[in-house]
Amino acid sequence: MLDGAIFGPPPDGEGRTARLYLAGPQSAIDLTKTLFERTAVHTRTTGGPLGSASALKMSFASFQKAARTLAGVAHALAEEHGVGDLLTSEARIMPTDILSGPDYLPSVAARAWCWGPEMNEVAETLREAGLPADFAEAAASVMHLWEQDKDQHDQPLADVLPHLKRRCSPSAEAPQTHAAEHPQAPVPPSK
Repeated sequence: MLDGAIFGPPPDGEGRTARLYLAGPQSAIDLTKTLFERTAVHTRTTGGPLGSASALKMSFASFQKAARTLAGVAHALAEEHGVGDLLTSEARIMPTDILSGPDYLPSVAARAWCWGPEMNEVAETLREAGLPADFAEAAASVMHLWEQDKDQHDQPLADVLPHLKRRCSPSAEAPQTHAAEHPQAPVPPSK
């Protein structure tokens, strides 16, 4: 039995390739690798147990697909207020290693205490524009889990990532907050 996960676009004969990550017994991995020799599907192993290839796929998809969807919502909001070109210009200045360079995440955890309420304001602005606010509300809820890291910029990455795990008891869960519970920044008028 093998666990596998495919990354990348479908091979098209014009240089596009895909990666097939495999996890499980080495004999099954070796047999499967022979099936893809001299193809545009490159096999790789996770080095972990069954389930680790699927976990890698879910980890990557949680960012890659959600990020593109968030970009759609951000552009829709910007267009609603006539600032789409400015949003695109600002985005060109941003670092592009958001997923590939996780060493900045302790700094994010240290600032999450003030970013969470801002995400609630974003949610309210999205609602007023008739756009989905769920992503912003979810981000605020996740940021609440990092409030214990307030202003602790020097923590190691290995210390802040476990703080994102929700506690088992319902009383320790991050409360669902809404923009109405926080002071409001001015919201641009809708068109």
